[in-house]
Amino acid sequence: MKRIRSALGVVGSGRVGAVLGARLRAAGHPVVGVSARSGASQLRAGTLLPGVPVAEPAEVVAACDVLLLAVPDDALEAVAAELAPHVRPGQLVLHTSGRHGRAVLAAMAAAGARTAAFHPAMTFTGSHVDLDRGCVMGLTAEPADRAEVAELAQAVGGTPVWIAEADRVVYHAALAHGANHIVTVVNQAMDLLRSIGVSDPSAVLEPLLSAALTNTLAYGDAALTGPVARGDVGTVREHVAAIADPEIADTYAALSSATVGRAVRDRRLDEAAAAELRAALTKETQS
Repeated sequence: MKRIRSALGVVGSGRVGAVLGARLRAAGHPVVGVSARSGASQLRAGTLLPGVPVAEPAEVVAACDVLLLAVPDDALEAVAAELAPHVRPGQLVLHTSGRHGRAVLAAMAAAGARTAAFHPAMTFTGSHVDLDRGCVMGLTAEPADRAEVAELAQAVGGTPVWIAEADRVVYHAALAHGANHIVTVVNQAMDLLRSIGVSDPSAVLEPLLSAALTNTLAYGDAALTGPVARGDVGTVREHVAAIADPEIADTYAALSSATVGRAVRDRRLDEAAAAELRAALTKETQS
């Protein structure tokens, strides 16, 4: 017997909501409504969810069995409270925030809805290129709802990973620290290369960074190379002196200091070498 798929509603057709809605639709879940207020959201809805009625959030809630709330983290609690009068007992409400667990949807739970966190650990463009990307889904749900939530995660091409309610912020901090800060570091490295006339910094960095990321994910601290891991104090001192941009200099010093700590714990460096490196990372000691 063919299984009847739950009717899905999407509130918030930003980069994440429109893509996850399209993935669930492709998996057989009818999308019965989507909210889209800005011009960009309306364009995404029309492109990724063609033919789906665009409606007010309350109308979307009333029409669906599974509600996907894809709104900004800081707005989520207020949106949940606003829509709580419109949910039905037993209705499943998922939100896509990494930071929040179920507590942020307390108003909806009090109205009888089943609630869960449904966060894709992936960066999104909000276009068709996102439709085939697989990723981990960071999930938080009541035990009775886990099977259904995991099935929905798999329907969007995700691998379910269960995160405890109390651990949501640390989970999200880990993702932000790894994914967002790497963008800053790589852009700073490209800025330094441009400052010395390198016309295509990405061509210089791509093989090196790809290898570094692959090795780190596979081997952890054993993948660490470079002047800090070798204890090359003179090289580090010259780096500090050569970086003129204060923002880049601060980032270099902070990350190098963190690297010193990891190298000590990994027994690459002894405490004496670590002390020399930390002193070299302070420009004031060189004047």
